[in-house]
Amino acid sequence: MDNASKQKLPEFKKGLEALDIVLNDDQINQFIDYYDILISWNKVMNLTSITDFNEVIYKHFIDSLSIVKVFRPEKEKIIDIRTGAGFPGIPIKIAFPNVKIVLMDSLNKRIQFLNEVISRLQLKNITAIHGRAEDYGRKPEYREVFDICTSRAVANLSTLSEYCIPFIKKCGLFIAYKSGNVEEELNKATKAIKTLGGSVIEVNEFDLPSTDISRSLIKIEKIFETPGKYPRPAGKPAKEPL
Repeated sequence: MDNASKQKLPEFKKGLEALDIVLNDDQINQFIDYYDILISWNKVMNLTSITDFNEVIYKHFIDSLSIVKVFRPEKEKIIDIRTGAGFPGIPIKIAFPNVKIVLMDSLNKRIQFLNEVISRLQLKNITAIHGRAEDYGRKPEYREVFDICTSRAVANLSTLSEYCIPFIKKCGLFIAYKSGNVEEELNKATKAIKTLGGSVIEVNEFDLPSTDISRSLIKIEKIFETPGKYPRPAGKPAKEPL
């Protein structure tokens, strides 16, 4: 990280204060190292179009940590579906080190990057796995065993619900990160969420600090077990949303 970026650290701390999150120096340094690894790897593979440190602070780090607006992690078992470059899973792990996290992505090169981050930051109780949610959601060792499922992936809520709800146990939560107003998308996803065993219990709409970006967090509780036929085979949830 260059000196110009280091001068923006107070902005990061300001964003953390807005979320009532306090990090020690080691945790701040882990975020800095994460940024450096992200930028280095981004030169040879497409991880993010956002590379300016100040933008990464708000659009990736603070955005990921905004989960605290609907749920404050402590010691939960969390799975992050279609995690990409590790958002929101890795920022959550850094800020709340007692959680256990599984990061899932379908692109093996991204898994290699995530493993590099995990190793360099010396993170514990976090694993990156290569695969599709439609496949892992049927495996007994992953199905309905997580307290929380998160996803910041770009997909309609009906499709995301079929990816994510099968992973969470009864009374667990699926927390979806979405852009802007989600009323129409929520209405279209109501049937899917109910069919999969979920119920929407909170929608928190807010603007990311120091940006003009509107965000929404959708908090869905698992009310009953997901029927055995879900998730459907790979590709079907995206092509034919419930």
